[in-house]
Amino acid sequence: MLSFEQKLENYASLVAEVGANIQKDQTLFISASIETVEFVRKVAEKAYSLGARQVIVDWSDDELVKLRYEKAPAESFSDFPEWKVMEREKLAEGGAAFVSIVSQSPDLLKGIEPSRIADAQKAAGKALSNYRKMLQADRFSWSVIAAPSKAWAAKMFPELGESEQVLALWEAIFKAVRADQADPVTAWKELDKTLNEKADYLNKKAYATLQYRAPGTNLTIDLPKGHIWAGGGSVNVDGNAFMANMPTEEVFTVPHKDGVNGYVKNTKPLSYGGNIIDDFTITFENGRITEISAGQGEEVLQRLIDTDEGAKHLGEVALVPHASPISESGLLFYNTLFDENASNHLAIGSAYSFCLEGGKTMSTEDLEKHGLNQSITHVDFMIGSAEMDIDGILPDGTVEPVFRNGNWAF
Repeated sequence: MLSFEQKLENYASLVAEVGANIQKDQTLFISASIETVEFVRKVAEKAYSLGARQVIVDWSDDELVKLRYEKAPAESFSDFPEWKVMEREKLAEGGAAFVSIVSQSPDLLKGIEPSRIADAQKAAGKALSNYRKMLQADRFSWSVIAAPSKAWAAKMFPELGESEQVLALWEAIFKAVRADQADPVTAWKELDKTLNEKADYLNKKAYATLQYRAPGTNLTIDLPKGHIWAGGGSVNVDGNAFMANMPTEEVFTVPHKDGVNGYVKNTKPLSYGGNIIDDFTITFENGRITEISAGQGEEVLQRLIDTDEGAKHLGEVALVPHASPISESGLLFYNTLFDENASNHLAIGSAYSFCLEGGKTMSTEDLEKHGLNQSITHVDFMIGSAEMDIDGILPDGTVEPVFRNGNWAF
């Protein structure tokens, strides 16, 4: 049994060595909340021990974020600092690695006027569109991880005392990222191998269409010719491996933006823009969202879909077995990084260009010709359950099982 400090050290090492895979003389850019300062220091220490040239931290504070949304003039939410755009683009072009540490309370902006949230999301999406394109083409190494905040921990473990809540969330994160194991690096190599075996199988099949069936869901998704299933680690333009999400249990690809038809119901709440969206159904016709309904957060969901034309289409389809470790934990994280790795999911918005043969070097126009969606947003939502079946339809019309009762059928 490892001590808390050993697991924390393991986690920091995983972030630097496996997530970002820091190289000698490389710059590391970390985005994090001030509540995570001690863990950020550990990650920075690990990065410097690997030869990092510099560690730059972009700090945020949830209370200041909330204060701005409550008090700032409405027109200010259409602004995004140009210097932040220049900083990210310059560092990305110079081969820096980026680590985002998520910890925000799922309810941080509950009660805030949705138009403010939508304007801020749209402004950031437009300003950082070039940076996002570089990210989605694997031009640089990037990794999204998590660390607890008091508010997030309280949301997950309301039955515990405050100090116990944070500790319980740390332990849940350690388990999800395998930092509780004696040799976590080897554990991640084994996971990467398993995910790539599933992706290889799907790539050999080259299904033309996926058919989803579950309570509240009857959906078909066409896949573009030349689509690539990916899972586990990625490789940047310099040939260095990295792990974009920690945890990860998914294999994923791109849908054809005009080939989605039917309806789909969420199975886990979506935490978006400091609000919870839940009990929602989305209907598609020829790839475009034509109707939505939601028991909670419908206006926030509608404003997400109205972000731009691309937000009315899908950009990702991801497969995660219901028997995955995070799902079997029985925990609802209210955080997409974790909840998407407990459930099959889809993403509204932009597509990853590396999921198409030759896509990394294609222009935006060429990607669109191949059916890949373009948008300034990318938001995952969870649709999987133990009751979901998925069929793969080959180009000749042959139908084969891909998922049965929420798990792999092969």
